[in-house]
Amino acid sequence: MIGIDLGDRDVTTQESDSYLAAVAAASPKVVDGVLATSVEGRPLRYAVVGQEKWVTPSGLDRIGRDLARLRDARTPEAQARQIIRSMPSILWVAGNVHGGEESGTDAALRVLYELAARTDCASQEILDDAIVVVLPTQNPDGREADTRRNAYGFDMNRDWFARTQPETDGKVEMLRKLPPQLFIDAHEMGRATYFFPPNADPVYHDIGETPLDWIYNLYGTSMQEAFGRFSIPFFNGDVYDLFYMGYGDTVPATGFNAAGMTFEKANGDPTAQRVQEQYVAIWATLSAAGAKDDELLTQWRAEHVKAYQQGVAGELEPNQLYWEGTAITNPVPDITIKHYFLRTDDPAKAEEVQRVVRRLQRMDVEVYRLVRPLSVPDYTAYGRPAAPTTMPAGTYWIPMAQGQKHWVQAMLNEDTYVPFPYFYDVTAWSSPLLENIAGGRSGADLKPQAAPLALQAEPASAVTGAAPRLGVWQVSATATGSIESAGWLRWWLDNRVGLDFTDLTAAQIAAGALADIDVLVVPNGSDATASNALGAAGRAALDQWVRDGGRLITLRDSSRLATRLGLTSASYTAATSDIPGSLIRVEVDPASPLAAGVGDTAWAMYEYEFVWTAAAGATPVRYPAAGDPDWFISGFAEGEEQLHGKSAVVDEKVGDGRVVMFGFDPNYRAFTGGTVKMLLNAIVGPDPSASVQARTVAPRATSAPAASDRMVISVRPGAADRVQAMLNAKAASADVVRSPGVVSFRVDLGGQTSDEHPWAQELALDAAKLGPQVVAVRLP
Repeated sequence: MIGIDLGDRDVTTQESDSYLAAVAAASPKVVDGVLATSVEGRPLRYAVVGQEKWVTPSGLDRIGRDLARLRDARTPEAQARQIIRSMPSILWVAGNVHGGEESGTDAALRVLYELAARTDCASQEILDDAIVVVLPTQNPDGREADTRRNAYGFDMNRDWFARTQPETDGKVEMLRKLPPQLFIDAHEMGRATYFFPPNADPVYHDIGETPLDWIYNLYGTSMQEAFGRFSIPFFNGDVYDLFYMGYGDTVPATGFNAAGMTFEKANGDPTAQRVQEQYVAIWATLSAAGAKDDELLTQWRAEHVKAYQQGVAGELEPNQLYWEGTAITNPVPDITIKHYFLRTDDPAKAEEVQRVVRRLQRMDVEVYRLVRPLSVPDYTAYGRPAAPTTMPAGTYWIPMAQGQKHWVQAMLNEDTYVPFPYFYDVTAWSSPLLENIAGGRSGADLKPQAAPLALQAEPASAVTGAAPRLGVWQVSATATGSIESAGWLRWWLDNRVGLDFTDLTAAQIAAGALADIDVLVVPNGSDATASNALGAAGRAALDQWVRDGGRLITLRDSSRLATRLGLTSASYTAATSDIPGSLIRVEVDPASPLAAGVGDTAWAMYEYEFVWTAAAGATPVRYPAAGDPDWFISGFAEGEEQLHGKSAVVDEKVGDGRVVMFGFDPNYRAFTGGTVKMLLNAIVGPDPSASVQARTVAPRATSAPAASDRMVISVRPGAADRVQAMLNAKAASADVVRSPGVVSFRVDLGGQTSDEHPWAQELALDAAKLGPQVVAVRLP
């Protein structure tokens, strides 16, 4: 069909699409379709293979409806048993969410062909009681460009719960139509050999035990046997955890009670080897699922019923160790949660509330609206002590007593209760905190008078008034932090607020392009890289543009550029704390134009950012002082006292212009809707009425080491020499930050993610073995 055998070379996106369509056309056991269109307009094609009676439009619709009934704990058990006897399980195989990790696509196509064409007992056992959904490439734009990210620069294996990208959104919608009991997500990595589950700890506490049992004891064992039979080297555990709710394993596991699994094959091996080993892992897993027959759906149904029962009791799952993790240092507290509430009485937050509710509903969470006020004796607002409260009519009520209890807790939690200090990604993602909306929980027995809430529409942001001439300068085309921050910004400008902008380069700035720009936003990026790219002419042009009336807005590390140019009186120092992506409540000056529609507080996503100090009048957003009741962190934090009273945002008048410096990224992954409103205000809002004038300062640069894009290993001083020896063995470069009781190594990975890097994960694993001497290990 495509002129080569699968494995001869990586197929193109068009070849993959053509191959899939040809198999579907040739086999009555296969139906194909398009579940989404990419940013650049490419289709995401999928195929479903199974018995002919099932793979028709009406057959698939019936399967989806009946499996939805199994997810509902209120479905009578007799009806559930009948569905289980008559309906197949749904097994998903997906590849290539990272565009440069190609072999999952080719292996998925081979699996599709063999399931369609083979008539032996091995293939029949899989399809006797299951259908298989094959999604060869989740990122066609990235595959064509040979890049990790999609066309906007998003890592789509971090986008699963927010669903900002069309590729992610369409995929999750199809998962809702054909809910999985198994989801395979085939990747590649910079390390040698092959990874498949069992996963490393930590595991998010409210993932059900059924999918975890499948992952660790059914599929993991089956793959170990298959790889052993073919003498294929592999490893389990290590650094691949099951914690952050943005992955292609945690979301199927938590949101669908499926065995969500990540496979990783060494990207440096020949194409034929990569495709063959991916095929072996996929086929072994499908075979193990096929052998379960009705038992798979029976156990899946039981997990939803158990989740409902836990919700009735207000019971949270505990933190547990499943692999070889260290001792649990942060257990899930002994609290009862039977209800969550989202307030609707602040008109300024209507858009954000609507977005949170829509996300819940589009994961099949039942949401209700109070039709009468409700007295709640133990209402616990986010980050506040419990207090008797009357919830007004109109408040949204989300009961935990539903089959989606695990997902409710994952999305509405106050804290994720990280069991011990190891982090493959961020440690906080509570939707109400990200959107900065009022809400809380209760463990009381309540009888709300409430009505089911209709599916909410996607909220629309409206920018009124004349828009400024806006420029965006992405500092680096190769550094992960710069690529992603700029991509998040462009997506938000294009799709959320509809503001036109002009992309600028350093050379254009030096040549006078700022003459046509009113506001310049510089996403996260190295200030040294920015300064060097500008050169003397560019630095002078940017400086003069600001002093002549331009508005400069900098995000995260790029804020240091203002100090290099002498455009701020603020100072900064390196973070000595270990906060690897947690939500910290910040206080917002209501007199600042940045506060419009935000409120007195918000939640900043803090991830080893620099710690800024500015004059009180130049600090519209600050971290609360020690002892302030506003102080609260959702997620992991060690040494957080360094932030007390410090500036989170700096806003100064410079000549006739203005500089607004965000110490964090207010548009993190385009899902921090609460703080991105400040960015919008900075772009289109008025100047402060009493703006602080920056003192005349000389351009300056400091040696404070950045943590953005870097691996962080923080240990007690007694283990510092051992970490240094590990670094020396890898010829690794690292900045060292010392504070009382902690030595922190900021390891340079050359702008790569830990997935792409050849030894970063091995180094993290070695460091984690230092046990109690470890304060934190964080992989970018």
